[in-house]
Amino acid sequence: MGTGTGPRPEPLRFFGTTWVDHDPGHQGYAARRIAAAVGSLAAVTISCLVLRFAYEGIAIADLGGFVTLLVVVMFAVCSALAFRNTWDAFAKRPDPDRQASLRGLLAIGFVGSLLAYFFRTFTEAPGEKLHREEYDTARQQHERRNARRTGNPSKKRRHT
Repeated sequence: MGTGTGPRPEPLRFFGTTWVDHDPGHQGYAARRIAAAVGSLAAVTISCLVLRFAYEGIAIADLGGFVTLLVVVMFAVCSALAFRNTWDAFAKRPDPDRQASLRGLLAIGFVGSLLAYFFRTFTEAPGEKLHREEYDTARQQHERRNARRTGNPSKKRRHT
């Protein structure tokens, strides 16, 4: 992690800035990744149970096979879209206008977002690659801007 006036790394949810220097055992990075994986999988499990209760409620209400099929397909499609959207957001910053227009769809497909988070924790802290690229670029730009010149250029001797 940089010191002084240089750029500061952006903290990740549940990881803070431990993603910057994640040597084995350093600041609990590995433990946080395991906890994030277990937590997101537990959230997926609980969410699926809640959706099952909703499905049973529809079945008890006897709304018909077509409505039941529509609800199941809606949750499946929204979950798939939410998974893809969340997965892509780990690699590049999403467009805020597109995110705003998809907000309702992504809320319905929350299981897909949780699954994307779960699977991403196997390779990195979710969003780490994007944040690392941005942080490294900012550090390089900062170093180029602050490259020290040796001596005062106006006092430089001209060779004649």
